[in-house]
Amino acid sequence: MPHTLILFEDGKQIEAKPVLAEDPDIATKVGTVYCRLSKQKYIETANKLLAHIKRGDIYEINYCIEFFCEDVIINPHKVFKKLNQLTEAPFAQLLKAGDEYIICASPERFIQKKGDVLVSQPMKGTARRSADANEDEKIKNTLTHSLKEQTENVMALDVARNDLSQVAQKGSVFVDELFGVHTFKNVHQMLSTVSCKLKEDTTFDDIIKATFPPASMTGAPKLKAIELIKKYELSPRGIYSGALGFVDANGDFDFCVVIRTIIYNENLNRLSFHVGSAITAQCNPEEEWNECLLKAETLFKALGVKMEDVVYLDSTTNPS
Repeated sequence: MPHTLILFEDGKQIEAKPVLAEDPDIATKVGTVYCRLSKQKYIETANKLLAHIKRGDIYEINYCIEFFCEDVIINPHKVFKKLNQLTEAPFAQLLKAGDEYIICASPERFIQKKGDVLVSQPMKGTARRSADANEDEKIKNTLTHSLKEQTENVMALDVARNDLSQVAQKGSVFVDELFGVHTFKNVHQMLSTVSCKLKEDTTFDDIIKATFPPASMTGAPKLKAIELIKKYELSPRGIYSGALGFVDANGDFDFCVVIRTIIYNENLNRLSFHVGSAITAQCNPEEEWNECLLKAETLFKALGVKMEDVVYLDSTTNPS
């Protein structure tokens, strides 16, 4: 993360300032953490989404839930450092936008441009790590050969391929890696890599319009999945499932998918984060619920919160 932001105007430096000043030694204070819905409500909604799949409305949808706390004071820098220690995520970022801190430990690349080559790496398929090396290797092997996880992954990959084809030179879209299982400090993840060569005169706006939002966070077909996400999810995602990254002076860029991310509003003393998983015809809703909790676990650890203390709600009893 850069320490200093340097602003230029007409080729001359006009300002240099710290990106984020270090916080004072603020004591962490986290009140009751809520989940926006109960396990029972999650399973009921997942079954409704499965009904859409059986009717042929969609083939896959990324269904997400929110955890939040409305009585919290944290030191964002310390939480970020703790989260980064727990995950060692390749796209870890800490940003401040107004009153909000974005504390991100994303393992997933959304899209990268180098010269005329565009790369996307949709991630679908998650498994826990084990401290026992032999068990950990078995878990990884099970994920590698899981037909269910491969099905989820290839559907997201197909959406990404279609997105890239809109800005690609004819015949240049290529799957560089299929069902690769990558090991991170806290989880194993299945991802695929797809690339293309850009058409001449393709702009940044052209690329974003073709590819955003990320394929792994929507579903297939993308537009119908987005429609159902808006209908069935109980809270807006905000920056979650969006993209963070940079554009360099040459016009090259690298953006991650905003997942495994805590949003903290220091003015409202409010904190929230989302987690999700893919609903497909092969899925078991209870297992998808457990996958959501697996993804949330590291975020709770970074905040010093015990998962057993979370209060699970439904849409009729949610505070605010």
